[in-house]
Amino acid sequence: MSQAQWIDSPGRLQEWVDRHASTAHAIGMDTEFVRESTFFPKLALIQMAVATDVALVDPLAFAPTVIEGWLGQSTGAVLMHSASEDIEALRTLLPEGPPRLFDTQIAAAFVGLGAGVGYQKLVAALLAIDLPKDVTRSDWTRRPLSDAQHAYAVQDVVHLAVLHDQLTARLHARGYFEWFVEDCARLARRAQSAADLQPQLGLRGAASWPLAAIARLRDLLLWREAAARRHDVPRGWLLRDEHCIDLALDPPADAATLEARTRGQRSLRHALRMELWSHLQQRLDDDFVRATLRPDEPLKGARRHAFDAMRARVDAEAARLDLPPGLLCPRRALERYIAAREWPAELDGWRRGVLEPALAPLLD
Repeated sequence: MSQAQWIDSPGRLQEWVDRHASTAHAIGMDTEFVRESTFFPKLALIQMAVATDVALVDPLAFAPTVIEGWLGQSTGAVLMHSASEDIEALRTLLPEGPPRLFDTQIAAAFVGLGAGVGYQKLVAALLAIDLPKDVTRSDWTRRPLSDAQHAYAVQDVVHLAVLHDQLTARLHARGYFEWFVEDCARLARRAQSAADLQPQLGLRGAASWPLAAIARLRDLLLWREAAARRHDVPRGWLLRDEHCIDLALDPPADAATLEARTRGQRSLRHALRMELWSHLQQRLDDDFVRATLRPDEPLKGARRHAFDAMRARVDAEAARLDLPPGLLCPRRALERYIAAREWPAELDGWRRGVLEPALAPLLD
């Protein structure tokens, strides 16, 4: 069993970082966080490993700001597994995302081990090690950690360096290393993404609404997003999606009606409800309405035929490349391509060169 150093002060973290400042060619990272009652994830633990030297950093005891400078100066890859949630949890420490990200889940998909493979399954497949799973959802804010939590936290990072070496060799052997690097960089950039400015696109039931109602729905969703961030509460604690739909289709006549129709929302207290009421009284700007995108309607007729033909081409190309079809081209990207008749941003980069020549003729 690898030993881990518990770090609960800036000095201890600096000592650990200094020990690896010039020698780390790969830095394993993972996080534990809680998010049941907040908008932003609350860091409870940061695990880091250089080879088998593991540090368990307690962000509840101090702000480990030295991590950003260390990773920025290091030339080593930052190793993580299924990094998207960890990137979000680390946003206050790494606002630009982890540099030189190496996501072992993405690598596993590129080397033929399957899409979305879990860390335990990957370690078992490549290293023949069975990892514990029983403390995943335990309370990571408790101090001290239990022995089981401590062991689990160590295991989550101590194998990343060996996985990195094996997966890197396989990526080069299959000729996919550059594609993999591009996908990891794309994932890391999401840390810098602002809030979605067209959130109504996720509510496809509004596709047939009048544009004015869709714009009201968009405006409500944007207000909810801003308020949830400002007060650090889950979106659904302010307004559930069904509330936004109801209020957009049938705006309340007065504040009492708004209160009656949103009663029971635990974070929509009187002051915020009055803020919402005031917001609902404002006339939407004509430019805002014109800039509002209509959600995609379910594919029918010629569009459905085009989708089926494109999906078959994607499946054939994925089989030729020995890649998961979902890695090559997510279903949602195809639907957006057909609806907008413009190449979707999520298929830029290496995917465009592979797919556009086969898919573009099928739009006609």
